[in-house]
Amino acid sequence: MMEWLTFLVEPLSYPFMQRALVIAILVGASCAVLSCFLVLKGWSLMGDAISHAVLPGIVLAYIAAVPLAIGAFVAGLFCAIFTGYIKENSRIKEDTVMGIVFSGMFAAGLVLFVKIETDQHLDHILFGNLLGVSISDIITTAIIAGTSLFLILVRRRDFLLYCFDPQHARAIGLPVRAIHYALLILLSLTIVSSLKAVGIILVIAMLIAPGAIAYLMTDRFDMMLIIALSAAIGSSIIGTLGSFYIDAATGPTIIVTQSILFVLAMMFAPRYGVFAVRRKQKSLGNQQS
Repeated sequence: MMEWLTFLVEPLSYPFMQRALVIAILVGASCAVLSCFLVLKGWSLMGDAISHAVLPGIVLAYIAAVPLAIGAFVAGLFCAIFTGYIKENSRIKEDTVMGIVFSGMFAAGLVLFVKIETDQHLDHILFGNLLGVSISDIITTAIIAGTSLFLILVRRRDFLLYCFDPQHARAIGLPVRAIHYALLILLSLTIVSSLKAVGIILVIAMLIAPGAIAYLMTDRFDMMLIIALSAAIGSSIIGTLGSFYIDAATGPTIIVTQSILFVLAMMFAPRYGVFAVRRKQKSLGNQQS
């Protein structure tokens, strides 16, 4: 018992580890709730697109001497709206449009970053810097993540109906177009709140893995939210503390932990895991024979 207590307490004796754990939990919780809707809606690539598209916004915000979060949010929202505009006004499918738009914006951001001297480190933008966060970073993340988390939970039933059946949502009088863009705005906000912690590249994993884990584990949406939150927060704690002992980057360690949880869920989920499906197939085979 004392060994486990020492395992938990020793890393948290350092202030930078305390800050890293707090912001990891904040980011994990906000990403987990939104990931449930993204998985149900099939918007995983949209999260990937927006997360990459924020890079030029960050560079331009630095040039304009405005908060980087504002530039990232505007760039992410522009990517989402521009993607929708091209999809509605051409014969190209949405996944193709997203691939073109986000790769183009990401490449433009890299060109701007190389040509313009900044005090921002590209690795920190791409992969985050959990161990370098300050109290002001935690406050900013808490405000942004808390706002998006609150709005998602308050309107979760409208978002859920839109994700499952937008035609039915329109038929009962819900403003489907407004819900669509509200979900995109919340996705952009969540990505912005996660940039300092896990960066542009890794945030997409935090926006997909918790929802995917929960989707394998249950058919009930409320339980899906609980499982996604538990998986995200648990992996944030394990990954942060584990990175201290294995001397690894904290953000990637959290993502590796989530990936391991996904593999376990895929194999051992009670109804939809690999072994459960095989048992059902075997049972059906025995009944038919």
